[in-house]
Amino acid sequence: MYHVHYRGIHYEMGFRFGSSLAENNHFVLDNVPFPITEERKRYALSCIPVYQEYFPEILEEISGLADGQKCGVELIQAVLFSMYAIPPYCNCSCFAVSDGKHILLGRNSDFIPSLEKLNMNVIYHFSESGSYSFTGNTTAFLEMEDGVNTCGLAIGLTSVYPTIAKPGFNAGMLLRLFLEKCKDTEDVIHQVNRLPIGSAQTFTVADSKGETAVIECNAERIKIIRPSKEIPFVCATNIFCSEEMSPFQQTGIDTWQAEERYNTLVRSLASRKGCMDVPAAQDLLAGKEGFLCQYNREKGTDTVWSVIYDLAETSIYRAEGNPGRCKFRKDERFTII
Repeated sequence: MYHVHYRGIHYEMGFRFGSSLAENNHFVLDNVPFPITEERKRYALSCIPVYQEYFPEILEEISGLADGQKCGVELIQAVLFSMYAIPPYCNCSCFAVSDGKHILLGRNSDFIPSLEKLNMNVIYHFSESGSYSFTGNTTAFLEMEDGVNTCGLAIGLTSVYPTIAKPGFNAGMLLRLFLEKCKDTEDVIHQVNRLPIGSAQTFTVADSKGETAVIECNAERIKIIRPSKEIPFVCATNIFCSEEMSPFQQTGIDTWQAEERYNTLVRSLASRKGCMDVPAAQDLLAGKEGFLCQYNREKGTDTVWSVIYDLAETSIYRAEGNPGRCKFRKDERFTII
């Protein structure tokens, strides 16, 4: 996993990252796992007004990255803005528990193992006002797939294959905005309800106050799922599980055994009645409670990192590879207040 620490304003951070890669003969467009089609370019162009209105800072960062890489900004936009709206893959597993003693969010990131050396762990410290510092993990450079900010807000996404796509934020850009602009779970829910959404996904959210939720959403509808006395946890894979979102569930596609992974999460969390400490969370993510990360790597699928955000103890644990084979290590480089 590639580790990057950013400081400054958005354009500067994008430029420094892009130019440092270029100096070492690394170019992000050479490693995109799908063709940059005219469809993707047209879709990205339709999304630009949305980002200009709601998150202009990310456009500055993308411009800086493109300038540092000496490539057309429209190609970077086509990759990033279309990634979840026109997805090649749907994968990953998330859960969150808050039992009065522990507040945990855990996530397995499942992706193509041939690209795992390009996966990134990042730390952002902004000199601009209005943006919280955060650390996160990603397969897609400026987008984020899970992370925690300095306020103690942790989020993880799982993609869902869309039945409809409209101009708007995709999953990775939404999560990036949440980490940068929100301080707690209710802030995230507020943003979801005001922002144009382009792709289909779930967000598993937890904050340092112990508030957790799963947000199932797409371009047409939003469903907030909270823990209850009967089901004192939340979890998600790559399917919509609520009745409200079921009409948008695509069938006949490869979801990387999403239903089996979801059943593993539910069974394990229910057996503990929503009570879980870090070692138990590590065991669950490592597949010791049932299928979650036991892919056949030779077929081009694997869990490429696993992370636990312990919000009660303000700690981060990450396995930089499949957690069934790689140890979780505590990351003490980022401070959660």
